Amino acid sequence: MKKILLFILALGSFVFSFAQSDYQKRPSLGIHLLLDDFASAQDVRTMGLANLLKSKQWHKTGRMVAGMGFSYIQGLSDHVDFSTTLSGSFIDYPVPGKPLLGTNGFLLEGVATANLKMVSDKYWFDPFLTIGVGASKYLGYFGAFIPVGVGIQVKLFDEAFLLLNSQYRIPVTENAAYHFYHSIGVAAPFVKKKEPVVVKLPEPPKNYDRDNDGVPDSLDRCPDVAGLVSLKGCPDRDGDGIPDIDDKCPDVPGFARYQGCPIPDTDKDGINDEEDKCPTVFGYARYHGCPIPDTDGDGVNDEEDKCINEPGPASNFGCPVISEEIVKKISLAAKNVFFVTGSYKLLPKSFKQLDIVVQILNENPTYKLNIDGHTDYTGTHDKNQILSDNRAAAVKAYIVGKGINESRLTSTGYGQDKPIADNKTVAGRAQNRRVEMTAHNY
Repeated sequence: MKKILLFILALGSFVFSFAQSDYQKRPSLGIHLLLDDFASAQDVRTMGLANLLKSKQWHKTGRMVAGMGFSYIQGLSDHVDFSTTLSGSFIDYPVPGKPLLGTNGFLLEGVATANLKMVSDKYWFDPFLTIGVGASKYLGYFGAFIPVGVGIQVKLFDEAFLLLNSQYRIPVTENAAYHFYHSIGVAAPFVKKKEPVVVKLPEPPKNYDRDNDGVPDSLDRCPDVAGLVSLKGCPDRDGDGIPDIDDKCPDVPGFARYQGCPIPDTDKDGINDEEDKCPTVFGYARYHGCPIPDTDGDGVNDEEDKCINEPGPASNFGCPVISEEIVKKISLAAKNVFFVTGSYKLLPKSFKQLDIVVQILNENPTYKLNIDGHTDYTGTHDKNQILSDNRAAAVKAYIVGKGINESRLTSTGYGQDKPIADNKTVAGRAQNRRVEMTAHNY
């Protein structure tokens, strides 16, 4: 209960923070026909909303009780209206914990809500959400509840609206009952709209002001063209504070230091010359108007170059291409990596080729190495994934153990997911059980 009240107070503070505008609803009165539905609310709580919808009982008016209500509505902003409604109906009210009386009594309900509209009253169709607080009186029972719901506002004419609203009313005291509240009604303002008062300034004698701009001819720099008093009677079409007679760019706002023209942009890169460190060369704001640099002069700019201090082709991200000889040596070494069957323990006959890879990495400190482990499809998928991870990691650990920085190596297991041969043959499975090593320098 405390959390709900705190939410409503926060919502109220938010709503009242909006400024007034032309599309804020004027104080209006409304009349509504309503239907209270306690049966469907009880069904929601016992069978659930999905089952209620399947039962096709929720829309039957025979389960509902009709009534009437009156409301006062006032806009707090373009998108928020405050509404207070007083409604009444005759019903055998199901007071929680009390037996039904078997006869109808008068139920009086009053609510204060905020209607959160999707668009302003400028539009003819406007969905909205409703939330607020409410109180009820039935015979000697008083209760309080929280109304939440949805609605639609349709503009009929001028500022008169058709209002449709459905609420789910949640009790917060023991004498209130869950129920749905549906209403349809109309509302219109009862306060006349204030029209702005236009004060007309007295016209100066025409004999002394030929262009009728309020500046006497004796003081008017442009006596035959209507202008501004602040500019001694001269016009300023672009509104930059420089009279047109002194403005070399009278239709474009500019600055006095450029005789009424904008700050120039010689290279047309969108950065004016006063802020452009390369005013004659097209560039970018992040480089203060200069082009993207290419430190190593290889034709690949630094933003795309992964080796900005070493020239290389764009196809290799601006890095030098690794020679075909080294690629073949590393590929041969990968084909001669062997493990104990079903294990990730390296066999000693693998060491000679792995040492060749270590030598290549030592001789080329910019090189990095990707190590990928693969298996055939013998065994379960999960076990093969783990085995491939561990085999790739074992190769990485061997190379790190030979003094190569771990940051230059990555190991990845792909399990049985990337075969290169038919897993249905012995030879194919042998090819699929493999380690692949790929060197790169970016």
